[in-house]
Amino acid sequence: MQPTNVANPSYFHKVVDCQWACPAHTPVPEYIRLIGQGRYTDAYMVNWVSNVFPGILGRTCDRPCEPACRRSRVEENNGELPEPVAICRLKRVAADMKNDVRQRMPQLSPKNGKRIACVGAGPASLTVARDLAPLGYEVTVFDGETKAGGFIRTQIPRFRLPESVIDEETGYILDLGVRFNSGQRIESMKGLLAQGYDAVFVGCGAPRGRDLNLPGRQDVTENIHIGIDWLASVSFGHISTIGKRVIVLGGGNTAMDCCRSARRLGGTDVKVIVRSGFDEMKASPWEKEDAQHEGIPILNFHVPKSFEHSGGKLTGMTFEVVKAVYDVKGKRSLVATGEPDVLVTCDAVLIAVGQENAFPWIERDSGIRFDEWGLPILDKQTFRSSLPNVFFGGDSAFGPKNIITAVAHGHEAAVSIDRFLNGEDIRRRPDPMTNLMSTKMGIHEWSYDNDTSNDARFKVPWAKAEVALANIRVEVELGFDAATAFKEAGRCLNCDVQTVFAAPACIECDACVDICPMDCISFTANGEEPDLRVRLKAPALNLAQDLYVSGELKTGRVMVKDEDVCLHCGLCAERCPTGAWDMQKFLLETTQAGPSCRDRRVGVMA
Repeated sequence: MQPTNVANPSYFHKVVDCQWACPAHTPVPEYIRLIGQGRYTDAYMVNWVSNVFPGILGRTCDRPCEPACRRSRVEENNGELPEPVAICRLKRVAADMKNDVRQRMPQLSPKNGKRIACVGAGPASLTVARDLAPLGYEVTVFDGETKAGGFIRTQIPRFRLPESVIDEETGYILDLGVRFNSGQRIESMKGLLAQGYDAVFVGCGAPRGRDLNLPGRQDVTENIHIGIDWLASVSFGHISTIGKRVIVLGGGNTAMDCCRSARRLGGTDVKVIVRSGFDEMKASPWEKEDAQHEGIPILNFHVPKSFEHSGGKLTGMTFEVVKAVYDVKGKRSLVATGEPDVLVTCDAVLIAVGQENAFPWIERDSGIRFDEWGLPILDKQTFRSSLPNVFFGGDSAFGPKNIITAVAHGHEAAVSIDRFLNGEDIRRRPDPMTNLMSTKMGIHEWSYDNDTSNDARFKVPWAKAEVALANIRVEVELGFDAATAFKEAGRCLNCDVQTVFAAPACIECDACVDICPMDCISFTANGEEPDLRVRLKAPALNLAQDLYVSGELKTGRVMVKDEDVCLHCGLCAERCPTGAWDMQKFLLETTQAGPSCRDRRVGVMA
């Protein structure tokens, strides 16, 4: 193998598993250390730069960072299923315990004469507005509702996300000089373009919930609701009660929000019924756990067949019982078991089986092309449509995902718009800003705490059930207090503090090999990667994580380190007699819209 190029920004970025997995690439270990030091406001601002909505995401994020957390795969003897650091809940700590951050918001540049329209006031559009408004662009956000937030406000129940948090974090963006045209739904793309905007960003989400066209559906008009529409009606106070017996169809997070909301609005017998297996449900594991914690059963492998009714009134649903069968290629099929159909009686049904994009307001002769599924045809890197000055992001771009993905889309689209309006090639993407800095404070001392905590993941306290289930606006999770946050922050392994190896200083004494608690360092003859991986002191079997390979040493061997299981404890650097190993903090910040993303940078010769 060739020596590892550690100057490549993606190499050490990939080692910081949580940041690598985050669509917005939030520097997770950086802000967790700040929380551990009680610097909550600093931690909040580190979050705010990349993920824009720390308080909202600290309660609702789908947490792609947590399954990637190194802690889950290196922790031993701490339960059958070791758990990751509670990254999402620590994000909430920063939001809840920060001081006033208004003075730390970006300073506004003079207006540059360029006008941008954002359709929809959800996370993608608000991210675009936040990135571009401080640069001097005149940004106008259009939304049919009276307040900003989009599906954050209308679809997420208040027991998960208080309205005050939404008001606060959308307010930070609107206060940057963004014009918010509330209650103004765009009815025509041609009409919008005729208003002379230099660029248009479409971030109006996937607003149409799927229905089920089953026998009996057309015969019953009451008490059958599309999940996302029902949640919006609950959010705005249009619906405040529901029948006692409720069926929720679907296995995603929307279904979990529906069933828990129904439980609070009077449903005493609420069931979630899905056609798949429990482990195949799209809902996040913690969402399923929360529903079950509140006494809501989940019935698997039941395929809906019909709505039952009497005299025009819903009485129940009939389901076929199926099982999963896999062919030789591992493809799954649902096959009837032959058991009798199951009748589940109910007073109401909430259908949460998926969402679809709907763009009835975009004329098909406007110059924007759509694919066979009704999605805009976009450049996946730049988010530009077939109309050069129109961009998409969030659920509007590639279908329903989550908040943090919408934020990531917004950042990238803002870079595209900024480069486009400055006459630059938008397909040339700016490199991230990276930095490696030694944490050495003495021969055996570091500026970070490298003592590995043996604590199991700490549980987040909940409001008492009799209180939480009695009021749909009572927040269920109470968040960590400062003491628990400090201990949970201590579980972070500081994956961003990298083991950096200087081959010329190595005397091949193997002291680092002897002291490494994970057997992840080997000195061996070089070879091709598949061969090298199995010849190490401990075989490196995770092919998704790279090997760190040095140049040739004095004996002709090379140093090979398995990055996958390293604890970043620094013992190799402490033991090394020549300083060949050093612990260096790696910081990656994605380049956002502004002078730093352009080819002709301010103060730099073109």
